[in-house]
Amino acid sequence: MKRILLGTLLTAASLNAMAQAPGGPDCGWGNMLFEGQRGTPAHFLASTTNGTSGNATFGMTSGTNGCNTSGALTYGGKSWIAMNGMMNELSEDMAKGQGEALTTYAVVMGVKPEDRAYFESVTHSHFNQIFSSSDVTAEDVHNNTLSVMKGDARLAKYAEQA
Repeated sequence: MKRILLGTLLTAASLNAMAQAPGGPDCGWGNMLFEGQRGTPAHFLASTTNGTSGNATFGMTSGTNGCNTSGALTYGGKSWIAMNGMMNELSEDMAKGQGEALTTYAVVMGVKPEDRAYFESVTHSHFNQIFSSSDVTAEDVHNNTLSVMKGDARLAKYAEQA
């Protein structure tokens, strides 16, 4: 059940992600072929062309095909926990110190299996700091979680990766 939940969450997050394309917005033959076109079909075809031919990957490593990896990747979509309606489940699980939503959150945060029970314990004990108000946003929860993790010697390494 946990694998199904995690797979569903990650699939939904990846389908709705609006990240800047790796290598930049002009990277790859797909972007060249569909330059100037708008809409989901054009973006889908450009992405498919870049992904299936491997030219964007080549362009990023060689600096060709309009690719540039010097800029930071951006993300303009919603947080996965907000997007999937997981805030209520996550807050309930964190208040209890265990549960599928909290385990999934630990996995997404990159916490290794041997540290997940500890992660659940630490987030449980810092529940009021992480869910700091009744109208807390998913971004606030994520930032507050990172803050708690950075303050913990065992979890700090995961906060740097996130």
